[in-house]
Amino acid sequence: MERAFAVANEDEVIRGEVTDVYFVRTVDVLKAAGLDKVKVRAEFHVMNLPKDYEWAVYTGLSEVLELVKRAGLKVNVYSMPEGTVFQAKEPLMVIEGNYIDFAVYETPILGILRHYSSISSKAARVKYRAMNKQCLFFGARALHPVIQPMADKAAYMGGCDGVANVVGARFLGIPASGTMPHALMIVFKAIKKDHTLAWVWFDKVVSGNIPRIVLVDTFLDEREEALMAAKLLGDRLSGVRLDTPSSRRGNMRAIVEEVKWTLELAGYRNVKIIVSGGLDEETIGELSDLVDSFGVGTSIAFPPSVDISMDIVEYYDEESGKWVPLTKRGKIPGFKQVYRCSGFKDYVTPFYSTVKCPDGSEPEALIRKVYDESEGVLVNTKPSDVRDRVLAQLSELKKGNGSVYTYLIPSGG
Repeated sequence: MERAFAVANEDEVIRGEVTDVYFVRTVDVLKAAGLDKVKVRAEFHVMNLPKDYEWAVYTGLSEVLELVKRAGLKVNVYSMPEGTVFQAKEPLMVIEGNYIDFAVYETPILGILRHYSSISSKAARVKYRAMNKQCLFFGARALHPVIQPMADKAAYMGGCDGVANVVGARFLGIPASGTMPHALMIVFKAIKKDHTLAWVWFDKVVSGNIPRIVLVDTFLDEREEALMAAKLLGDRLSGVRLDTPSSRRGNMRAIVEEVKWTLELAGYRNVKIIVSGGLDEETIGELSDLVDSFGVGTSIAFPPSVDISMDIVEYYDEESGKWVPLTKRGKIPGFKQVYRCSGFKDYVTPFYSTVKCPDGSEPEALIRKVYDESEGVLVNTKPSDVRDRVLAQLSELKKGNGSVYTYLIPSGG
């Protein structure tokens, strides 16, 4: 197989070839045994969230439905809305159909959901700390180029305000975010003997609708370079970016305070402070009251894995004409519904049960039919809609204590 990059193409994914071989062998065995018409409900869920995670964000559904559609699978799919904040032990998605029709697709479906949800969850946790401050995803350089747009989409849906990658931004229909690298500063220093000329030429060349945000940590002290940039560009300067390598960072809060104090003391009160380089949610939480914008890369691009798995939870008994709960040990059998009440109180019940919220209001049923074997895709959600849903939930979490409560109620009620 001669390809420039060791990646699967779309056709291989759609044909179900990007799978674990034991699913291929399972299909062969079931066909030989005459068990090719066994109808099941297979549930996708997370039994335990990553360490220190009280909640995660569910994304990737739109691509799963696209895969189901293009593969022509005769199944029904039920799911939470894409962008839902969820807890462990809650069903996220259920596929209903003949098992052998979708067996080989377990691997790619899990890959889509786990990768998307892991990145989106970390992006949401970062945005939760930053909230009304801008958060941009700068993680493309940490990833293989063919999946960079997917990571950009996942980070954007998780709450990031923009992405730096050109193709990723194009997919999302938004302008790419970013200004200048240290390399630009170094080239001007090497040839022109004055790195500040990089700011001047950037101002001359780059389109006027691009904010004049300049690096101020390349050769001199951050507050010194920030003041030099302000004096050089004046009112055209929109912001200064601090991207000090972690080995020289020291107390980042103290550095930001110095830069902000110095600029305001000199009368440059409208210059924004942008911080990037090695940031995580804890650092952002420490700086969010001082900093106007954050550029976050590796911690979102390589997040803790949200470990979504798939298990059969019911099978259809032809003799009785009924669905029968059945699953392996350690998992909760049966087709389930998740009802959400205010304050992120979730109730997991048998699918056709009902609950009342503690305050007497009607709960929101989160598991909905999203794909019909006859009609196809029943929901079409844009990345911006998913992001809006996430941000609305983060705001609600901020009003509470940041927790989602899950109650398992075997009989409903």
